[in-house]
Amino acid sequence: MFDWKTVPGHVMGILNVTPDSFSDGGLYLDTDSAVLQGLELTQAGAAMIDIGGESTRPGAEPVSAAEEMRRVIPVVEALASQISVPISIDTTKAEVAAAALAAGAAVVNDVSAGRGDPSMFSVVAESGAGYIVMHMLGEPRTMQDDPRYGDVVRDVGDFLFARIKSAHEVGIAECSLMADPGIGFGKTFDQNLSLLARLGELISRVRVPMLVGTSRKGFLGHITGVEDPAARDDATLATVVWALQRGASMVRVHDVTRAVHAAAVLDALRGAEPKDVGAVA
Repeated sequence: MFDWKTVPGHVMGILNVTPDSFSDGGLYLDTDSAVLQGLELTQAGAAMIDIGGESTRPGAEPVSAAEEMRRVIPVVEALASQISVPISIDTTKAEVAAAALAAGAAVVNDVSAGRGDPSMFSVVAESGAGYIVMHMLGEPRTMQDDPRYGDVVRDVGDFLFARIKSAHEVGIAECSLMADPGIGFGKTFDQNLSLLARLGELISRVRVPMLVGTSRKGFLGHITGVEDPAARDDATLATVVWALQRGASMVRVHDVTRAVHAAAVLDALRGAEPKDVGAVA
C-alpha cells in the first residue's frame, strides 16, 4: 500500500508526453526523449516523476484512452525499470490508470478527482496505489469561462474534503491520499492568489498532505509580465518556497533543480530553528 510518508523529498517533476501542453508540449513526445527527460529529472533530485499523456491546459481538447496509453505506457515501463523514485500517472481515465499502474506507476494524479471516470476510485483502491485528488471547476475546455465562487478557499476546501472522504469510503487508504487545490484550473488571478495566501486553511481542512502546482502558470505571467511560460521558472520558485513554508508536502514543477535546492535550504533552516524559543537559558 502506497504511503506518502515514504516519498523521499518534496519535488514532483513534470513529464508531459503531449503535443499541446502549454509549456513543454511536443518536447518529449517520442518515448526515447521522454525517458531521457525522466532520467534527467530524477538525477536533478525529483522525488517523483509525474507522466501525463493528455494536456489539461485551458481549452485543451480530450484524447482517447487508446491514444493516451500509446503515449505514456512505454515511458512508464522504461522509467520504472531505471529509476528508484515513484512514478505517478496524470490521467482522468481508469483504463489508463490501470495500465500505468500495471506498467510500474505507483500513484494516480487525477485532475477530475474521480468525477471523470466512475471506476477510478475502485481501480486505485484495488491496486493499493497513491491517489491525488485535485479541484477543477468544469473541464479543461471550459474551466476558465468566468469561474465563480462564494469563498474560493472555503469552496475548494469543502470539495477536496468531500472527494477525499468518498475515495476513502471506496477503499483508498488515508495514507495514500493527497490533495491539490488546482491552481489555474478554473480560477481567476485573484482566486489563485487567495488559495496560495490561505494555503494553511486548506491544509487544515483536508487533513491529508497537500500538493501545489504553480509551475509556469498564467497568473505568474500576469504578475511579472513574462509572456513565455518557459521563462517563468524564477517566478515559479517564489511560489515553491511560499507553498513549502506554509505546509505543502510537495510541489509539482518543470524545473526540478531550482525547486530541490530551495527545498533543501528550507529544510536546513527549519532544522536550525531553536526548538524551545520561549525557554529561559
